[in-house]
Amino acid sequence: MQETALVPYARLPRAHHDRHVLTSTVDVFGAAHWLLAERAPKPGGDVQPFDALVVSVHPYGDVELTELSAVRARWPRLDRLPEGGFVVAASRARRYEDADQVQVFDELGRETSTFSVGDAIEHLLVDEAGHLWVGHFDENPAGIRRWSATGRLAWTSDGVHLPGLMDCYALNVSGTVAWACPYTDFPLVEIRPDRPDRPMKVRANTVRGAHAVAVHGERVAFYGGYGEDRDRLAHGELTETSVEPTEIGLLALPDGAPPGRRQAVARGSRIYVQAEPFTAWGVFDLSG
Repeated sequence: MQETALVPYARLPRAHHDRHVLTSTVDVFGAAHWLLAERAPKPGGDVQPFDALVVSVHPYGDVELTELSAVRARWPRLDRLPEGGFVVAASRARRYEDADQVQVFDELGRETSTFSVGDAIEHLLVDEAGHLWVGHFDENPAGIRRWSATGRLAWTSDGVHLPGLMDCYALNVSGTVAWACPYTDFPLVEIRPDRPDRPMKVRANTVRGAHAVAVHGERVAFYGGYGEDRDRLAHGELTETSVEPTEIGLLALPDGAPPGRRQAVARGSRIYVQAEPFTAWGVFDLSG
């Protein structure tokens, strides 16, 4: 079985390694961001608002620091808005409708608005137009939804026929297009909300349990799976109605080691992978 090594992509500067990494992501333009706090949140009880630091490493290596005031999310999701602000969302809402679940910050780190997108956030990805794509896991039946940066619901999978959507395992947002691979049937779903005649296309898929998907032209790659398929990298080709499998391999860290505990972010043809202690990103690029 062929093994593919991730290519080193972005690293948290060592000067910030003394802080706790709350979460990290790679935005739609390729910049990597880390949300840092002085210490890890204490388990249980309400979270007291705290100041946090976003360290951004841009594709050409420039480093940018943004102080965020009064962050309230215990287990946050993070992404950057096109104009330079940030979105921080609590992945778990103590109440299903929690007006402070999503905090929007301007480029100076000041909170400008708050709203709710619902409990059980698996993925939070911002597209090039500034829309927030939210994929939920199985404790929230909302599935996949797109929101404006001011909290207006702009698209929802509830309004289309998508059988078996119990959990949004994989979500890829690039440009203004989203690709998803939801549990239980794991179809590859292409979502183009700005195309009113056909906003969604569903392709049958035999790859089960992938947590990230990359798409380039007529090619697709799925990363992850159940049990022994945890590090699987499964390739396929797109037809009008299905994904036809072509080859299966493994995805490893740049040094060849298995990733272990990791997280992945998918953007277009790229799958970014970050392994514990979550201070560095590697990338697999299907277009390469």
